[in-house]
Amino acid sequence: MTETLHIVGGGMAGCEAAWQAAEAGIPAVIHEMRPRVGTFAHRTGSLAEMVCSNSFRSDNDEQNAVGLLHWEMRAAGGLLMAMADAHRLPAGGALAVDRDAFAEAVTARIRAHPRIEVVDEEVTALPREGRWIVATGPLTGSKLAAAIAAEAGQDALAFFDAIAPIVHADSIDMTRAWRQSRYDKGATEAERTAYINCPMDRDTYEAFIDALLAAETAEFHEGETAGYFDGCLPIEVMAERGRETLRHGPMKPVGLTNPHQPDVKAHAVVQLRRDNALGTLYNIVGFQTKMKYGAQKAVFALIPGLEEARFARLGGIHRNTFINSPTLLDGEMRLRTRPNIRFAGQITGVEGYVESAAMGLLAGRLAAAEIHGETLPPVPQTTAMGALVTHITGGAEARTFQPMNVNFGLFPPVEARGGRRGRPARYKMYTDRAKADWTGWLGLRQAAE
Repeated sequence: MTETLHIVGGGMAGCEAAWQAAEAGIPAVIHEMRPRVGTFAHRTGSLAEMVCSNSFRSDNDEQNAVGLLHWEMRAAGGLLMAMADAHRLPAGGALAVDRDAFAEAVTARIRAHPRIEVVDEEVTALPREGRWIVATGPLTGSKLAAAIAAEAGQDALAFFDAIAPIVHADSIDMTRAWRQSRYDKGATEAERTAYINCPMDRDTYEAFIDALLAAETAEFHEGETAGYFDGCLPIEVMAERGRETLRHGPMKPVGLTNPHQPDVKAHAVVQLRRDNALGTLYNIVGFQTKMKYGAQKAVFALIPGLEEARFARLGGIHRNTFINSPTLLDGEMRLRTRPNIRFAGQITGVEGYVESAAMGLLAGRLAAAEIHGETLPPVPQTTAMGALVTHITGGAEARTFQPMNVNFGLFPPVEARGGRRGRPARYKMYTDRAKADWTGWLGLRQAAE
């Protein structure tokens, strides 16, 4: 009989790992603690639930590293990219999805697969027998986290992640706000008007920053430390770093023209992105926060257009756990001290839905090959997938290891023949090389040159 692959966690990485293994002919069992054991951030019992943003970020596979990762996952028959494409929402150049429809679709496909079983139970220890992938994500249960820390011989690393609020669309004052994607990006009118924009003049912005800095925030428990991931900072932490930080970050006013006052350039702009297919819910882009609920309502009411906003969900903060992968994992994502166990997803120190799913995809393929008695060649570091796995399994400096998004800085440099190339040309060289090398690794027929 074919050996079964066991996967702990039914999030992005766990679902993708199970799908890849099952498609390769390996029976897979997903052990998911929800809904029996809940978390601070999850609202449903669905697999692959999106708890923060509803965006998979840029879908540009020629100029953006995460867009390239989308391409590589699609080329590998990735389930999550297929479901994201099926439930995508207008979002300019980004790939955003209806989060509930997406999770329900992933759940249905996983549960319907003849070689995948989902067991509702919490795994609290590292198994000594069988083939396993631990893909519990940043909200790993406390008992399992303690078991991982004990096995590693060191404390688990941790940082804090914050969630952005979601607003009911019909409570936004459109006499003050307007619909437009930055720089009118998008091939359709829906894409070009995918965001709702709320403008601020200088005085309004300064008053907003004052209120943000004075707002009451959630307290950390004794013994907890706030080592934030820079790509997901709470807005109040950004404001503490300088009064102009937000205006040059999520509130930058560039590429936008207010039709209510076309001759007046906004000092800052708050953007909201559609969160469901009906267009009834919008999340405030980049507004992760650890403010207490009452403070959030008061501070966000200072945003023009959101004075009477109703919130489907307010922001929040939760503890995320990840391991020091460069010291603990080998090149095939196996725990060095227990090679029957692989790790995948955010717990390995990759940041973001796409990166987590990508590491699940790779772990599932590696585990399936191992069970079949095959040895896959290393994934080329010139690919987005290879750049990520190389980073977490030895490419990063272990002493300063922290969660990392995919980016071209993780790739080997390209040779710019004919002199120095501009950024667009250089990025196209990265992505062309990656696509050829990833296609070769997958064993697919390469397109004719």
